[in-house]
Amino acid sequence: MAERLDLTVDLGRGLRLRSPVLVASGTFGYGFDAPQVDRAALGAIVTKGTTLRAREGNAPNRIAETPSGMLNAIGLQNPGVDHVARVYAPVWTSWNLPVIVNVAGDAIDEYVAVARRLDGVAGIAGLELNISCPNVADGLQFGVEPDLAAELTSAVRAVTRLPVIVKLTPNVTDIVAIARAVEDAGADAVSAINTYVGMAIDVRRRRPVLSRVSGGLSGPAIKPLALHAVWQLAQAIRIPVIGVGGITTPGDALEFLLAGAAAVQLGTVNYTRPEAAGEVHDGIAAYLEEHGWPDLGSLPIRSAGVLANA
Repeated sequence: MAERLDLTVDLGRGLRLRSPVLVASGTFGYGFDAPQVDRAALGAIVTKGTTLRAREGNAPNRIAETPSGMLNAIGLQNPGVDHVARVYAPVWTSWNLPVIVNVAGDAIDEYVAVARRLDGVAGIAGLELNISCPNVADGLQFGVEPDLAAELTSAVRAVTRLPVIVKLTPNVTDIVAIARAVEDAGADAVSAINTYVGMAIDVRRRRPVLSRVSGGLSGPAIKPLALHAVWQLAQAIRIPVIGVGGITTPGDALEFLLAGAAAVQLGTVNYTRPEAAGEVHDGIAAYLEEHGWPDLGSLPIRSAGVLANA
């Protein structure tokens, strides 16, 4: 039955992926520096956060290991949108794999300018709006207030024909309210979740480990929290939810899919086990085959009662 399995995912506006497994922004660069990852197992690559102008990022230290996770405060280091469009995108056109550009900025006008520059560029399959970065100044401002999140989404939607995915922050009281706002403003899908704000202290030097004091916590430590967010969102909005946060194994990914996610992104695990993407893809396929389900749409999702009785 394996050859008849359908693992395709429709994220809207023509963005159809061959696999529900993506790699998350910031953990895969621009797709050039991860030779151990089997691209055939991926549905798409989500790039590093890209801004209107090049950024050097934060000063060291920018990464700290934590129990079951990692803190990062890279600070959106990137070459700027013009370089991405002129140099990287032509290479992506030769890949049999969609590339989704993660977009960031300090003002709505910057997001709009980046989206306008990338619209219609061959090799770019979609945009993921990073309204939830916790390790740059003002990085969370657009993601914590529904009206502002909607205003940003609407402004970008007006200047691009590309699919627009909005990446949500968990550092809010009500993530569902933000999701509903961006859905109404024209988002085609949401990614949930970005990292949690955290910090580490060097007790020998009696100072924060990270140069910015705080950073984004990712990895297995946040998986239960991310899973619950996806569960909430899948029941509250109509557009696809892409689950992100601490996914390292096929079982982790299946939990997110059973909770209602249309697809998943692998992040921190790419640093320690670059083969994980292939394992997760194959594990999802094996699970469907074991249960005699021909496609992802056959999974019993979204209802606690259905899951309890499955």
